[in-house]
Amino acid sequence: MLAGLVLIGLSGSAVARPFSEPDDRTLDRHGHYRSRDGSDVHRPAKSLDGGKPAGATAKCRDGTWSFSHTHRGTCSRHGGVAHWEG
Repeated sequence: MLAGLVLIGLSGSAVARPFSEPDDRTLDRHGHYRSRDGSDVHRPAKSLDGGKPAGATAKCRDGTWSFSHTHRGTCSRHGGVAHWEG
């Protein structure tokens, strides 16, 4: 029974979700980097209005928002992840 619950939990987390690109006009920094999986990802940035920007996946401890597509390495040069979004 427990094994079935674990599999259900794992299969639910494996579902891919679409990522939206942030609006550069709302951010203090611009630019992208190439992730390990080859995708183009917006660099961490702070929002100009202080709110969560579109496409943000995590808030870093230094106050920037990450748009990373994977957990590995997210906010690594920004003090680590303060909390995950969504």
